[in-house]
Amino acid sequence: MDGRGGRPEGYCHRVMIDAMLYVVDNGIKWRAMPVDFPVWDAVYRFFRRWRDQHLLTVLHDRLRRAVRVQAGREAEPSAAVIDSQSVKAAETVAAPDRGFDAAKKVNGTKRHIAVDTLGLLLTVLVTSASVPDRDEGLPLLARLAQMCPTVSKVWADGGYAGALVAIVAATLHLVLEIVKRPAGARGLVVLPRRWVVERTLAWITRRRQLARDYERRPESHEVMVRWAMLPVMTGRLTRTPPTPTR
Repeated sequence: MDGRGGRPEGYCHRVMIDAMLYVVDNGIKWRAMPVDFPVWDAVYRFFRRWRDQHLLTVLHDRLRRAVRVQAGREAEPSAAVIDSQSVKAAETVAAPDRGFDAAKKVNGTKRHIAVDTLGLLLTVLVTSASVPDRDEGLPLLARLAQMCPTVSKVWADGGYAGALVAIVAATLHLVLEIVKRPAGARGLVVLPRRWVVERTLAWITRRRQLARDYERRPESHEVMVRWAMLPVMTGRLTRTPPTPTR
């Protein structure tokens, strides 16, 4: 009976998706929705329904598979890269969900992400910024193993080094390889594999809604991250290939 009966929707999905992308890109309040889009509470209901029923995850993952196939890769990845990013939290974020990242000097939340070798999002986990990377490494990789069972190898930075490598190998059967910064290196150093996930974090932060955490629930923040990745993937799918020169 799912999807049958009831009052028909008042707006088409294309219009609602455009409204959501506007919210994510411009970081506006729900009640500040421009008149060109549906009324704000209709867009917010759409956001909640697609969050709670995991409809956005289905759309996001289908787009990711299409981008990978277009790039000549297998639809499902075999390797991933993980990292985290601390962001300041607005007053709407509850006190139990926020914390202070002493290393980054940020009072807020932290988003942990896993991406494939193209930089496309595989999974995301939002926690307090005070949680060390290695403590959330196992929950993040467990979620990755559940959502992408084809992944067998993961690259990470030194924040995930230590006992986590052996634990992941024993419990999740994943090879966790630590990519370390060269000894004596100063300034910006582009590290193999790690630059891919750092670029993805830059793509996410480019969207104003994600430059700071405004969400009351961590799962809403996670969904916003997926919304932020949609333009990246649709842009790749619609990009006109270069004309061959003779």
